Amino acid sequence: MATKHILQVSELTKKVKFMLESELNTVWLCGEISNFIAASSGHWYLSLKDAKSQVKCAMFKGKNQRTRITPKNGQQVLVRAKVSLYEPRGDFQIIIELMEEAGEGLLKQQYEQLKQKLNALGLFAQQFKQQIPKHITRVGLVTSPTGAAVKDIISILKRRNSSIQIVIYPALVQGEQAKFDIVRAIDQANAREECDVLIVGRGGGSLEDLWPFNEEDVVEAIFHSKIPTISAVGHEIDTTLSDYVADLRAPTPSAAAELVSQDLSETLTQLTVLSQRVQQNIHQTLSNKQQVLQSLQHRLSQVHPEQKLQVYQQKADELAIRLEQALKREFQRFKVIPMHLTKRLTLLSPLQGILHKHEIVQQQRQQLIHAMQQILARKSENFVHLIEQLNIVSPLATIARGYSVSRSKSGIIRSVHQIELDEKINIQVKDGIIEANVVSINDQK
Repeated sequence: MATKHILQVSELTKKVKFMLESELNTVWLCGEISNFIAASSGHWYLSLKDAKSQVKCAMFKGKNQRTRITPKNGQQVLVRAKVSLYEPRGDFQIIIELMEEAGEGLLKQQYEQLKQKLNALGLFAQQFKQQIPKHITRVGLVTSPTGAAVKDIISILKRRNSSIQIVIYPALVQGEQAKFDIVRAIDQANAREECDVLIVGRGGGSLEDLWPFNEEDVVEAIFHSKIPTISAVGHEIDTTLSDYVADLRAPTPSAAAELVSQDLSETLTQLTVLSQRVQQNIHQTLSNKQQVLQSLQHRLSQVHPEQKLQVYQQKADELAIRLEQALKREFQRFKVIPMHLTKRLTLLSPLQGILHKHEIVQQQRQQLIHAMQQILARKSENFVHLIEQLNIVSPLATIARGYSVSRSKSGIIRSVHQIELDEKINIQVKDGIIEANVVSINDQK
């Protein structure tokens, strides 16, 4: 029989912990907080439960400091966690890395899942981005015609460059119907082909307010747009999936208006400043070159160039020889260092000690096997001897030689006085039992 490997309890908990952490990795859970404890160490300990089950949780100080909510018993939350095992007690638990309110948290989870899906499909790839035209004459706006965003954009475009024409493609930008309106407006703009660039956006709001710009249909419509698009949704801190798929992202609608327009007065000022700088640089360069030319002419008149060239050539030869000698010395030094290191490493290597210990272990293993075999042989001999002795005294062996054993209802019959006439008795022989009736009794006394 093969020797069974018996685990220590700590070995078992370590194996289970490894299996849980390697197989399940990161999970998302939604549940109700109970048994919440904020320890003095800064760590949080709690349970997450639903109608049927609960699980112990821990959220360590480094993670919970970034949590925007204050947990309390009975609160519904969404958490991102890793499945683990607390080895000292063998308790199954999860280690929380992120905790949010259940409502907004679910939206963020949907956002992340859809973001990963669309990114895997290549909708956010840089290779599909279109260049925003440098000279824009007509801008299309996909937004609410009554919102603050459209007013800001129109105001900025008129102030910076009134020659730019504006075409508004009205659409709802909030609510369940909004995604259909936005998609319809983008398709309409592409069908009419009247704009150089398309701004898609709205003013700020909550994650739920901005959700139409995270819808898959809207993202795909922007991706398939033949007109270069600029996403301008919410405030600078707000980020939607439309920002990732658009050809350019503006932090705000006002910033988008500035990106597509050039301030004419500012451009003229910049051109004037640049012209003056160019003229100054030209005059300064000509002046510097004139001074250099005069200096060279003076030096050339004083010393023949050939003499200078010979001096520089000699210096260059000396430097080349010194460099070659220095390189040879360094090469020899670095050539010797590995040899010394190899010798030291050989002397300090634990390989010989390991091999010697291995031989000792093998010898002790053989001795142990030999000792076990001797003990087993002795035990086997003793066992055979005991069986032989048992056979000698066994009544079955006597019966096998032709004898029999008779029994009455009172037990083994050793005397005629133990039985009566017509009494039924059993006679055991080698290969079975004979049932008999007593018909006569002869007492030898």
